[in-house]
Amino acid sequence: MADHLPPALLEACVVVGASSDKLREVYQAINNNGTPEQLLLEPEVLHVLAPPFVNRPHAESEAVRSHGKKRRSFLRKKREQLAPSQAGGRGGSEDVDLMALPQLCFPDGLQVTNEQKDEQFHFLVFTDVFGNKTHGVVMQCYRPILEGTSFFQNGPGSFKFSTLFSAYSFCVISKYPYFTALKDCLSCLLIQLRTCCLSDMEETVKEFAAKLALVPIPPPGQLHLMFTLRPLTIVLPSREDKDHPAIDLDLHLPFLCFRPQQLLQVLSCLLQEQRVVLFSADWARLTLVAESFLLFLQPLSWQQPYVPVLARGMLDFLMAPTAFLMGCHLSHFEEVAAETDDLILINIDNGSVSTSYSETLDLPEFPPAAADCFTHRCQSLQIHFDLHQCHHASCADISEQRAQRRAWQHNLNHDIQRITLELIVNIFRDVSSHLNYEHRVFNSEEFLKTREPAEQLFYKKEQPVLQVLETHIFHCFLKDRLNRKMDNFARMELSTRSEMQKMKAMVKVPRRPTVQEIQARSKSSITESKLSKRLGMSLPNLRDDQTISFQRNPLLTRIILSDPALRTPPKPPNMFKLPEFPASRSFNSVQNYYSELIQQLGKAIFSVQKENSTLLARFYYLRGFINTLCCRRLDALGDFQNLYKTDTAIFPTQLVTWLVDTLHRDERQQADKRPELRRLMVKVKTENEKLLVQPDDHVKKFALPRKHLLQEEFVRCVQECGIVQDVATIHRLFDALTDGQLKQVDPELFKVFYTFWKETEAEAQDVNLPPEVIDHLDNSECVYKLSSCVKTSHGVGKIAMTQKRLFLLTVGRQSFLEITKFRDIQDVKIASAPFLLVRIPSLRIETSGRLEVFEANLKTETELWNLVVKEMWAGRKMADQHKDPQYMTQALTNVLLMDAVMGCLQTQRSVIAASKLAYLDKIKHEVPMMVPETTSETLKHKINPSLDLAEPQTVHVLLYTPGQLTCNDSEGEMNPKLWVALSGGKVVVFDAASWSMLQDCIQVGESQLNCMLGLVQEQVWIGSQDSVIYIIDTHSMSCNKQLTEHRHEVTGLTMDSRDQHNSQQTYSCSCDGTILQWDSASLKVKRQYHLSCDRLSSIQIYDGALWCCCSDSIVELKKSGTPQRRMALPDDIRSMPSSFSSFIVIPERGQLWTGCADSGELCLWHTNSHRRPFKRISLPGSSGVTCMIRVKDQIWVGCRGVRGQCGGQLRSQVLVMDAESHTVAKELQAHSDSIQTLCSAEDRYVLSGSARHDGKIAIWKVE
Repeated sequence: MADHLPPALLEACVVVGASSDKLREVYQAINNNGTPEQLLLEPEVLHVLAPPFVNRPHAESEAVRSHGKKRRSFLRKKREQLAPSQAGGRGGSEDVDLMALPQLCFPDGLQVTNEQKDEQFHFLVFTDVFGNKTHGVVMQCYRPILEGTSFFQNGPGSFKFSTLFSAYSFCVISKYPYFTALKDCLSCLLIQLRTCCLSDMEETVKEFAAKLALVPIPPPGQLHLMFTLRPLTIVLPSREDKDHPAIDLDLHLPFLCFRPQQLLQVLSCLLQEQRVVLFSADWARLTLVAESFLLFLQPLSWQQPYVPVLARGMLDFLMAPTAFLMGCHLSHFEEVAAETDDLILINIDNGSVSTSYSETLDLPEFPPAAADCFTHRCQSLQIHFDLHQCHHASCADISEQRAQRRAWQHNLNHDIQRITLELIVNIFRDVSSHLNYEHRVFNSEEFLKTREPAEQLFYKKEQPVLQVLETHIFHCFLKDRLNRKMDNFARMELSTRSEMQKMKAMVKVPRRPTVQEIQARSKSSITESKLSKRLGMSLPNLRDDQTISFQRNPLLTRIILSDPALRTPPKPPNMFKLPEFPASRSFNSVQNYYSELIQQLGKAIFSVQKENSTLLARFYYLRGFINTLCCRRLDALGDFQNLYKTDTAIFPTQLVTWLVDTLHRDERQQADKRPELRRLMVKVKTENEKLLVQPDDHVKKFALPRKHLLQEEFVRCVQECGIVQDVATIHRLFDALTDGQLKQVDPELFKVFYTFWKETEAEAQDVNLPPEVIDHLDNSECVYKLSSCVKTSHGVGKIAMTQKRLFLLTVGRQSFLEITKFRDIQDVKIASAPFLLVRIPSLRIETSGRLEVFEANLKTETELWNLVVKEMWAGRKMADQHKDPQYMTQALTNVLLMDAVMGCLQTQRSVIAASKLAYLDKIKHEVPMMVPETTSETLKHKINPSLDLAEPQTVHVLLYTPGQLTCNDSEGEMNPKLWVALSGGKVVVFDAASWSMLQDCIQVGESQLNCMLGLVQEQVWIGSQDSVIYIIDTHSMSCNKQLTEHRHEVTGLTMDSRDQHNSQQTYSCSCDGTILQWDSASLKVKRQYHLSCDRLSSIQIYDGALWCCCSDSIVELKKSGTPQRRMALPDDIRSMPSSFSSFIVIPERGQLWTGCADSGELCLWHTNSHRRPFKRISLPGSSGVTCMIRVKDQIWVGCRGVRGQCGGQLRSQVLVMDAESHTVAKELQAHSDSIQTLCSAEDRYVLSGSARHDGKIAIWKVE
């Protein structure tokens, strides 16, 4: 449903039956010739009733007319198909598609019988060429033929049959799948039809349709709508979000019809896009079961033809060569099975699944671990309402009984959705590990190699069956993953990650099985004897979450044990009841109805204004829609504008665009006088201009190159195949592979390199360490390299390398002999050992604390192992010195690349080529990397927020939020978080307890982010260059609110937390000097100031006074907003030119400390004497000050870098100043680019972030 379509319940109401002329003919023929018990007639459309049912004044209707026509995309048949008298409502039949509707309303044919039959319901779904769905609910009922007509003028005795009955169908059509609600509505209509005569039927149905046309659709979220249609109260459930349909059916119906094994077979067929046909003797079951199955697949969306009900004249649809999902009456089962091949036949009535060419289903089954988990979950479902009600009192009120049933069904639907979502997550969890987001590539071959052999048939393509990875449904799923869509799948995948996965998120390590995984493998039913080396080569790329069943099964077992979390019932939805429907269809009556509805919504808005912003947004949305219907465009725009402060996720962009475009001249003039509407119109125009540029949503499959690769193309290919992402490393690899040649890589050489890399990965999976060896290793250690069997000073065996040590696997009964830990190495060199008459090259390793030197006769492997050990030694030393595990990751990657280069070149210069990848060892020799003692003692850890990106990003802002910032009603204590603003509006979130990454990317606009602020109302405010303040919900980790009051770049945020009433006074500023004071609860501007200055870069509050940092001055403002004192930039600094970049006020000392962007000194001022600084402190090794914070009695200063003497490398310092002595207490060096931001973590740690050439975050201990 497009955003610009007014969300109303009714699309049209169509009456289908036999014409009165035809019925007269039939009646006469029956009485003249006799009749069988039933006769079939050709149905036709009798009436089409579509809104609007009220004629509005001409001036108001003109702007709505074209908009109204757009609504009825389903109704597309020319008017001449019906006589004018048959179409009800203005233009109701102009676009009606009536060709198939009569058949679908009477899929068994229109019957004339000699006895009254019970009413029957069934459900329809129509899909247009663009995939948009329209839904219909059909009620069939029987009426006497010729009731009250002149045919009885000669007396009833002249006819053989005094009463015959003909079927009529009443079809309510809606854009929304409200099957239960519309069935309830038609049930209410049925009561009226039973008491009205045939001549009044059209008017009765028109009154019914006019009421439904007044019912709006609830916006996405937890707000359901209620309305009364005598005698029932009917509920319209809301959608979960914009991307999901409303669920208004019983999702447990398939569980009543099928066993879990059959359910899995059906879902497997749908995921593989088979030609699926449902059968049932009950037409209603077809659509309800089909809709349930498609909901079970979410977030995957069925992309193929979908016709859940096929009338008897439509069976030729089953001959379509493409995949489809269709439904037929059970009476056609044998005919369809005999005449059509390659169909999946699903009998809903007896719960069987078969094929048209075999009685047994011979299709790939679900992966066993995921299937077992699903079956276990199904056993816990309580799918019988009567059992649930056993201990409850009987309801004497039908409304109460229906409400109890709704609540039970709501909870059961929630449980079923969680179970089926978990099934999809368990199947596709590993997909994201094989995606390259930058180049939008999915490496399907490598993903397949991580599957068990028994599972591969489910995923891969094997003619003639199209398997999952080749389907349209999976392709669309990949698009969402590559777009980093944060949907229910992504949230569950994150929340169910293992501890090993979370730990690996901190540091990207090359893929090898850990010791813990090897232990699990040895205990699994899959023995190593079944995994030959060749078979092992078909299973590379295994991370801890991507191993065969011995790794995935523990994960699934852990999920099974978390049943209480899975069964947590959803919060009961909020209900809003619509007013009673107007007594007539007059324009005034309808307007009074809308006025009453607007008044009720106004009261609801007032009642929740300061309590529930999510619910408040839904009320604003509804009122905006009703105002739109009433042509109150300015009021509607005002309501939609409020969505920016309450929930932008439901903002109807296209509807608002239409409203802005249709404003009359006087309305536009009024809107220009209202600042919030003027801002809205400007924003809508800007957003529409952005929409003109279509986003790139293609998905590529990785393929080896077929032509020579220049450096840029080589970088792309290496990133796409997932070997390494870092551009600088890939450049060094390019130099190694093109050593002594033209600067391009031959495609055959790339293929050999890629094959060697993957084979090496696969061989690592076959490493089977005995328990005696495993006991000496850490659980997280991985064997990255294994030598051939060689003679050493410790005996004969194989040298094994992990990320921590070298050890010897002795020949015969394998035992563990540690050679050395990398951090303990003192020296590594190549020597030669005598053997008969020749000398064999050997590797000698000296270890601190050991007198004995280890020596290994590695022969031709000596030079490579020399490079490898030295690189690992350098990586470990640098990781320890800099407290940065990324150096060890880099060393491991370099070592594996060296190995692959040596393996694929096979030339005399291969060692020289491989040495170009020994980057860390080279740095260690070229530039002394010794970290100063003060830095080493103070530095606790370093983290890389650009871990998933090809190149480092600038860390613009850091914010630490303590645990109490999370919601009060959350389950358990939440850890503190570190929020990191990177370039391009990206926000990364770390767990500040473990420093593991919680959220790899929250997109907050597209511009640079300048400032962040944490509030106790579960919010993080972020000021952006695009003049918007974005608000992230700390619980859902989503950005769903925006403050758009600023007109220029937002540069500063601060708050006064001294108040006693927990209503923080929050301030924001923009570069033009505008300062806004906010009520952080209601998100309304309380006061506005304007400071005349060159550029306002930040604001802070000290003792209730607001201090402002401008380019040319530091200004203290009075409470009225007027400047109280101003410290101007000293003349000598002004002439540089330079500007203030940061400041700190120390109220108890009466001091102001200031720093300038291009001056390597601090200026100290007395706050009561502002003419000139009383002291200047020169900052060693600094060319300017970028940021300052106060921690305890220290001032931490972030500096711009200066070029070093050796190699000209940029080095930046964090200086710790003693506030009392005004001296530099510490000089801390940990970044190779300018410090951009500092933040404090509860005065225990200080965190510093740097510009893009370094792009890391250092964590410092505070003393």
